[in-house]
This record gives sequence, C-alpha cells and structure tokens, in this order.
Amino acid sequence: MADREARNILSIRGMCKSFGRNRVLDHINFDVREGTIMGLMGENGAGKSTMMKCLFGTYQKDEGTILLDGKEVNFSGPKDALENGVAMVHQELNQCLERNVLDNLFLGRYPKNSMGIVDENRMRNEASDLFRKLNMTVNLTVPMKTMSVSARQMVEIAKAISYNAKLIVLDEPTSSLTVREVAKLFEMMRNLKAQGISLVYISHKMDEIFEICDQVSVLRDGKLVLTRRTADTNMNELIAAMVGRTLDNRFPPVDNTPGDVVLSVQHLSTKYEPNLKDISFDVREGEIFGLYGLVGAGRSELLETMFGVRTRAAGRVYYKGRLMNFNSSKDAMDHGFAMITEERKATGLFLEGDLTFNTTITNLTHYMSGVALSRDKMVKATANQINIMHTKCMGPSDSITALSGGNQQKVIFGKWLERDPSVFLMDEPTRGIDVGAKYEIYELIIKMAKMGKAIIVVSSEMPEILGITNRIGVMSNGRLAGIVNTAQTNQEELLTLSTKYL
Repeated sequence: MADREARNILSIRGMCKSFGRNRVLDHINFDVREGTIMGLMGENGAGKSTMMKCLFGTYQKDEGTILLDGKEVNFSGPKDALENGVAMVHQELNQCLERNVLDNLFLGRYPKNSMGIVDENRMRNEASDLFRKLNMTVNLTVPMKTMSVSARQMVEIAKAISYNAKLIVLDEPTSSLTVREVAKLFEMMRNLKAQGISLVYISHKMDEIFEICDQVSVLRDGKLVLTRRTADTNMNELIAAMVGRTLDNRFPPVDNTPGDVVLSVQHLSTKYEPNLKDISFDVREGEIFGLYGLVGAGRSELLETMFGVRTRAAGRVYYKGRLMNFNSSKDAMDHGFAMITEERKATGLFLEGDLTFNTTITNLTHYMSGVALSRDKMVKATANQINIMHTKCMGPSDSITALSGGNQQKVIFGKWLERDPSVFLMDEPTRGIDVGAKYEIYELIIKMAKMGKAIIVVSSEMPEILGITNRIGVMSNGRLAGIVNTAQTNQEELLTLSTKYL
C-alpha cells in the first residue's frame, strides 16, 4: 500500500492557459496518486474546468506537461483520453436518452461478429459482467430517459470502467442526488479505489470532501494554492484558501424581521405526477420561507404551480388579498413574481446569447428608446448587475457559455433583480456554486427580505435550509408534512417530517 501511495498516476507540471490577455491557469502543479481519491475545490472561475479541459484535450494548454502513469501525454480530445484510460463524468450528463443502457455503453465502439453485424449477445454479456463486478443491478434494455439521475451517473461510471480507466474525474456528481443515492455513489467510489483506480472529485460540498477524499487541492484565480491530506486540514482552512480570506460563519445572520402575511397558498393540488395534495401555507412580508424534502417530494412542482407553469387541479394563491392563480409565467411576472429554476441550462438561460441578452430578456420594455430597444440601456443594466453580483467575466458582451456555472447563476439572479420582484421563488439557488459565492447569494437573499420581499427557497442542503430561513415547510410525497420555526428545529426533525407520508 505504501508503494501505491507513493506513485503518481497523474502529474501535471507547469500547466498554463490564457484566453487573450486573461491567464486562467498559472503554472499549475497537480498530482493524483494511484488508488486514491483527490478532492478538487475552488471558487467558480478559479480554473477547475479549464484545467480538466486541458487534461482531456478539449483545450490545448499553452505551457506545461501532463504525465499519465509516468509517460507524457497530450490528448487530442475526450475520446482520445478515454481510450487511454482517463474518463470524466460530467455534472450535466451528455447521454443519448432515447437509447437504452447497452447503446450508451457501446456507442462508437459496437462489437461486430464475423459477418460485420453488431454482436448484441456479446454486448449483453460484457455489460452484465461489468455491472456484476460493480455490484450494480441495471435493466440493460430500458431507455436512459426512464432512469434516475443517479442511475444514469452509475452507467456513465460503468462506461468509464469498461475502457479500463486508470483515472476517473467526477464533476459535482451529487448535485441532484438524494442522501441514499450519495451513499451508494460513495460506496462505488471506495470499491474503485480498492481496485487501484484513482478518482478526482470536484465538489463545492465541504462535508463530502472530508468524507470521501484522501487529499484535497484548492485553486484560486488560476493558481493552485493548497494541497493537503484531508485528515490534516479543516473547513476553515479550505474556505480561506478558496476565497482568500476567512469566513467566520458559513451563513450571514438572518436578522430580518418578517411582518404581516402577504402570500397565502390555500388547498393547492395538481393532477399530474408527482401530484401535490392539498397544500396550504402562508408567507409573511420580508420572510425567508424554506421548503425541504427528499427528491421527488414535490418542492419544485409546488413552485412551478405557483408560478403558472404547471396546471392546478384545485386551490388558490393570494398576494395581499388578491387572487394570483396564474395560467402562465408571463402572467406571474406581470404581477411581481420571479422564479429561479433548478436546471439553469435547461430552463434558466439562453445559451446562444451573451450576458446582456440573458440579463435583460425578462424586462425588455424597460430598455426601449422610442419604438426600438436601446442596446446602450441594456449594456448599462447588465454592467450594473455584473457589479452588484460580482460576476467574473470580461464584460456584458461575453457569451453566457463562457462563464462558470456559479457565474451563470449570478446572471440569472441579476436578470430577476432587474424586475424588482415582490415575491421571489428560488429552486436550489446555490446549486453548483462555491462557498464564497454562496455567502454573497445568502447576503443578497437576506437583503431582499429586509426590503419586504416574500421569499420561498427550495434547498436539498440541510445546513443551508437551516442557515438562511425563518421558517421551513417540509414536503413528503406531494404533501406538506409540517411547518417548523428554523431557530427551534434540527436536522432530525426535518428528516422525520420528510418521510412522514412515504
């Protein structure tokens, strides 16, 4: 075991990468030992994604060397990397969802028999053996779209193993997983580690880094600023390394003072799965109301129904005594409602547009000059939101896809802040965001509450839901299992309520 720990499966030396005058990676030295799990952390925009893209050949590095198992490599692209034993499982899985598990496993390398016909029996046998070794039970013939995110991730990991991967990079793999699914993923990672396979685990979740990783490295502003054994460091040291300063608390003080009830949801139900059943609750002016529950409990569906994008079967929503039963998102927006969706790329952004387009799209009438849109007004508004949100970018004309996930999320916040909403619905608003940016988002949410806005926040992160709310409603199987005062509850009570109707 000592020999294994002393041997590097991956060594990056002096890696540099610039885009124009912007140096994104500055002489990075990064090692991953054989049969270990290396955590990789850093603020959004710190260079993590760029470093991985240089490793996989998506970008060509400007300087430096990459050694895999002691031999210098320069991959021409992800396929070349995969065929040489280096694989990556992305946060947003890129799979053929209409095809089944077998097709996704063998895509681009179908085995053929002596007649040149695809050998499906061999595919089934090899896939069955693979999943048996990984202690996984998978239906090989079902379309990928019918599987849970966690099951699809497991298939992607199995695909990497089928290429005899020596090194697997996992990018924010737990962002959409339940507690049980995270435990299953970690069990698989430990099994792979025991087989001598190395893993790089990219995550913003501190608790997971300390649970699963042997070592952790931190990037800040394109430089590798810290590498430690996880047993020899702590959360405060990692945070200080990431943001360049200490954060005395993970959450700012929730010192808003809620007023009278302004938002009232009464007996809300839907008819389509997962259906909501007789949901009733009130939110006060200037209150941060949390929604917690297991994946599939109906939290997102509740926000979508309130925002008019999901059909109601029964029930009513009132704001300051006025009926707000919206039939479209435009109707909701016209009445001062805003909503941040969970899937920012699928439903939160226009990926072909720049920052200006994405920041101003919800409020175009505000930027009119006569009968035409004023580009100058739009750019000025975008620059203002970049400044408010501390968005890392070159400027308003940047393509939205050039930004890191966390900075894309800041653009979404800025888009809605331009409308100055009265009711703000937030579905996993800090998903995929680093600890420093999270703190800024928390401060912003509390500031909006102090301005009198009614805020509903959905979060799967227990510390977060307990750290930034006044009260918490807990969903269980489409029902509201209970409402608790945040200051008087704990994790055990929330978990108990979340399983009430299972």
